[in-house]
Amino acid sequence: MSHTNTPQIGPIIQRERKARRLSLEQLAALSGVSKSMLSQIERGAANPTFAVLWSLTRALKIDFSDLVGGRAAPADDSAIEVVTAFQTPEIKSADGACRMRILGPPQLVGVTEWYELEMEPGSELDSAPHAPGAFEHFTALSDGFEIVSGDQSCTINAGETARYRADVPHRITNRSTKVARGLMVLHYR
Repeated sequence: MSHTNTPQIGPIIQRERKARRLSLEQLAALSGVSKSMLSQIERGAANPTFAVLWSLTRALKIDFSDLVGGRAAPADDSAIEVVTAFQTPEIKSADGACRMRILGPPQLVGVTEWYELEMEPGSELDSAPHAPGAFEHFTALSDGFEIVSGDQSCTINAGETARYRADVPHRITNRSTKVARGLMVLHYR
């Protein structure tokens, strides 16, 4: 019986992450895999599950077979890429009341990012300042959002867009009595 060497996945993940200019924190947000787990995987100190590897390959847009085969293939830029709902990374608040689906591609993290936001009634997404010069553009798909940026605030309803500084503390609150949805674009200068 012939034995093959176990693929060295950590260095491939690290190479692909760096090629896309992603920090560990950015890849963690895109993949749903914790920053500490990513660090352990890259160092070869952890043995990731299939689910973790699947999440990482989807976030990095590499084929799973290329990852376990010891190489990663460049994405075909001429093709139409379809990301299924199952493959779309999601971030949830600790209480589960706010859900953000990451709609933007990993290679644009830190440049332009976009998200679909869904919030339970009365919940809020409270954010620390992003990088200097960062702006958010939030379009309400339902009524009753309150936007706070620094010491400024406003209320927006379905179809309206608020554009505001995101390099100061900022917050989005669902003031309605229903689940509310919106689209957010974060642009770094």
